[in-house]
Amino acid sequence: MNGSEGKLSTPAEAIARIADGAAVFVSGSGGGHQVPEAMIDALAESFRETGTPKGLTLCSVVSLGDWDTAGFSKLALPGLAKRVISAGFNNCPAIAGLATAGEIEAYTLPQGVLSQLTREMAAGRPGLTTKIGLQTFVDPRQEGGKQSAITTEELVRVVQVDGAEYLFYRALPIDVAIIRATTADEAGNLTVEDEPIFGEILSMAVAARRGGGRVIAQVKRLARAGTLPAKAVKVPGVLVDDIVVVPDQRQTYRTAYRAGYAGAVREPSRDVEPLPLDVRKVIARRGAMELFPGAVVNIGYGVSIGITPVAAEEDFLSEICLTVEQGLFGGAPALGQDFGTGVNYDAMIDQPLQFDFYDGGGLDMAFLSFAEVDAAGNVNVSRYGPNITGPGGFINISQGTRKVTFSGTLTTKGLRCAPDGTGGLTIAAEGATQKFVPKVEQITFSGRRAIEEGQEVLYVTERAVFRLTADGLELIEIAGGVDLERDVLAQVGFSVAVSPDLKPMDPRLFRPEPMGLAQTFRARGAGR
Repeated sequence: MNGSEGKLSTPAEAIARIADGAAVFVSGSGGGHQVPEAMIDALAESFRETGTPKGLTLCSVVSLGDWDTAGFSKLALPGLAKRVISAGFNNCPAIAGLATAGEIEAYTLPQGVLSQLTREMAAGRPGLTTKIGLQTFVDPRQEGGKQSAITTEELVRVVQVDGAEYLFYRALPIDVAIIRATTADEAGNLTVEDEPIFGEILSMAVAARRGGGRVIAQVKRLARAGTLPAKAVKVPGVLVDDIVVVPDQRQTYRTAYRAGYAGAVREPSRDVEPLPLDVRKVIARRGAMELFPGAVVNIGYGVSIGITPVAAEEDFLSEICLTVEQGLFGGAPALGQDFGTGVNYDAMIDQPLQFDFYDGGGLDMAFLSFAEVDAAGNVNVSRYGPNITGPGGFINISQGTRKVTFSGTLTTKGLRCAPDGTGGLTIAAEGATQKFVPKVEQITFSGRRAIEEGQEVLYVTERAVFRLTADGLELIEIAGGVDLERDVLAQVGFSVAVSPDLKPMDPRLFRPEPMGLAQTFRARGAGR
């Protein structure tokens, strides 16, 4: 094809080709990374103005949105979707609201599973067989990933392979794949030079086309046919049906363009801003004490992200390899709403391959946050009360790593406490809600499976550190200035063993100056 006339479309024209009841798979991750936002806008506008397309099955690998009104939240229009499948709804709370109200069928499945499943679907295989999700809420013997009262169809089943249990995740239909790239030539070949992640856009496009579906590509610019470097093409033009050019396409919701995110430059070295001294820094510091030279690490969203500035302040950030599940190795992961990308990374790979690495045991350790912990060591981050967040990459990461540290405050809702600046913690007001409960609402991490697999598991709070044993949780450290009975054991909703070797948390955790961890960090040597 020498001209683009056959493929070049407006957003409205491309959306008009989507039939009622279609299964629509949308690319992207989290806070606008590779999200075709203009196409989401056009889909919402078409439904508001014409009532079509309606009754859609919407699918994304990662929750899409800005934690407010962007992304899939724009599609939370009654009747537009009958079913939504994603790793989470935390970024698109309006979709979570529809699920809670029972107005849509809703599933949240592990991010890595959905990412790898696109590859299986591209090859025409019936689904994905994996151990990821066993003994969690996505196991069909628990909830099968269902997140609304009207959701009944089973997308997951238990299978036996050579006497071992696995989960089989069914392939999903894709009638339309809506993907995002940076440049399209007139033949539809796509390059991704400005994108902050690679995602799984090639697998999505192949899966849609092999089933007779359409591929809509939103891009920032159009190039003449034959001018794009062949090795830079991520999606061949033969797979693309519609090209939609959006000149003001942003890199993320928060960032219009940052060359470091695109890997176009290595940004000048500069100090990472130290965290202020508060309980979040205390928790991050205690987590960082587990690191060793050469450790390959994943750091989750939330309080755990503080590991990065702490490691920088303690002068050993460059001696560990931080990874991001979206496909980055090395460098400095982005913070805040840009989490999922980063700068000065050593490599960017497709997301399904990153989860292959995680599932295969490539991580030495992971630092993840918790919402609830129970007596069996189970952790919940996926649903609590009306809040449907989903697992994101949590299940893949926590099941695939040798050592996992879960972080959070011991209580919440009104908790007021602070480091005393001298070596301990002062609690001015206790939180009204306990986070260590007899039984979590949903199991996103299985303590029993962790024991079976020989994982090392820690639970780090601002005032106490616990470890997982075959008999449940054991308290191993307590902060100075904290009363064991009143401030720890009474704030846990179940019986906890107290180690006979109970130790004080390092007093340096609670002081304003750097802890001086580099010497002990380096003395550990490579731990692999």
